[in-house]
Amino acid sequence: MKISANLIGQTLGTISGVLIIVFLLPVYIFMILYYKALLLEFISRLFKGNRHKIAEEVLFESKRLVQSYLVGLLLEALIVAILNSLCLFIIGIQYAILIGLIGALLNVIPYIGGLVAIAIPMLVAIATGEPIDALWVLMAYMLVQFIDNNFIVPKVVASKVKVNALVSIIVVIVGGALWGISGMFLSIPLIAILKVVFDRIEPLKPFGFLLGDDQPRKGSVIFRFKK
Repeated sequence: MKISANLIGQTLGTISGVLIIVFLLPVYIFMILYYKALLLEFISRLFKGNRHKIAEEVLFESKRLVQSYLVGLLLEALIVAILNSLCLFIIGIQYAILIGLIGALLNVIPYIGGLVAIAIPMLVAIATGEPIDALWVLMAYMLVQFIDNNFIVPKVVASKVKVNALVSIIVVIVGGALWGISGMFLSIPLIAILKVVFDRIEPLKPFGFLLGDDQPRKGSVIFRFKK
């Protein structure tokens, strides 16, 4: 019972964090648009005239990247919500559409969000139905996660952000430790923007390559270590 109570508390905390992000995001966007001229003037004064072209390219690429990333996330959330709701409806879970939608929104949070999204319908299944229903929910959500991770994300989301999986996992963990759910949500687009900056600055290009997902040619040997 204590474990269930802790799990419910963590789930409610995660949902509240997501809702806070959803409601505050329009405010942040409005403030950025309101002070757009000020921010651009600051950037122009920060760099010399001969660097304005590079700064303009970074701003354009960052804007395009964030827009593409958000569109990809929304499309992924819509597909996952439909799949979740369909599975829960077939199993016979109450409030299938609402729980499926909440699960899709939580799934936007990398890694941990998906775990919490599975916990919610399992708890509802245990509370309102038979224990076997929770097992069916777990199997159904694992199938949805498999489809999402292997087909939806690579085709819809990952193609928008050229950051490798290792870096993504690290920045999500660090972002969550520093800023909670907001940090987990924003960590991947922020590191992708950082990669855009690194790719435009010659001394920092190796770091941009490290963040990217372009693997070196197989069979190529750069360093030869003595045994």
